[in-house]
Amino acid sequence: MNTRHTFTTVMAAMLILLLTGCKTPEKIAYFQDTDPNTIIEMVAEQPITVRPGDHLSIIVKSKDAAISNLFNLPVYSSRIGAGGSPNGNTVQMNSYTASGSDGIASYIVTPQGDIDFPVLGTLHVAGMTRSELSGYIKGELMGRQLVKDPTVVVDFLSTGVDVLGDVKTPGRYDMNKDKLTVLEAISLAGDLNVTGQRENVKVLRQQDGKLYTYTLNLTNTATLVKSPGYYLQQGDVVYVEPNDMQKRASTVNGNNALSVGFWISVASLLTSVVTTLAVFIKK
Repeated sequence: MNTRHTFTTVMAAMLILLLTGCKTPEKIAYFQDTDPNTIIEMVAEQPITVRPGDHLSIIVKSKDAAISNLFNLPVYSSRIGAGGSPNGNTVQMNSYTASGSDGIASYIVTPQGDIDFPVLGTLHVAGMTRSELSGYIKGELMGRQLVKDPTVVVDFLSTGVDVLGDVKTPGRYDMNKDKLTVLEAISLAGDLNVTGQRENVKVLRQQDGKLYTYTLNLTNTATLVKSPGYYLQQGDVVYVEPNDMQKRASTVNGNNALSVGFWISVASLLTSVVTTLAVFIKK
């Protein structure tokens, strides 16, 4: 009788364990503290600014193309094709070019925060936004009476953030706009997986020779939008840590709670347990 009672108790405990593992996870939804009448003060917008090492595309245009071209760096394409050299190939040296740059080479910002601009010479550009840099160069061109009607277009090249961890498509994503929030970066990465921790998203930032780490809670809007890590800067790393269930689910042989191999192992174990207990009951 005791053996039967033990068998019943064990099976009930295993059933409770399985049901517990299948219950709806908590803390999955974002912005759980918001309602239609909530007004939350956000951190000040942090647009992307020029930093040493950045690649910049700066294009000057005017009605007189001959004059404006004096202020645009020429670019040499790296191509291998028929003709041009003894071996039948054409080979030219290449400078960095990005799509949409109209064939204009990029400027690399020096460690001192400067660029060497045609005719104008050395310009200190570190700390400027795209619009500020555009206005600065336009003012210099007009102030020195070099171009009467310049239009200056500035773009950041090879500037992005890394999104790592428990997201659908981790990787590096370009910052093709003046400001980028952590939510937009996560969206670019396909959103968090269900097992990603929404309460413990890390933003790592290198600035002035120091590494800053910000912990963001995506379920709490009030704290999220006030964090210095809400607006991302070039070079930031966003890391989403998997939850404890996902960590425990990982096994040495690579199986996890979502794999066929894992559930085959569980079924085999349950079968062995039931068979063993049945033998004891018969005795």
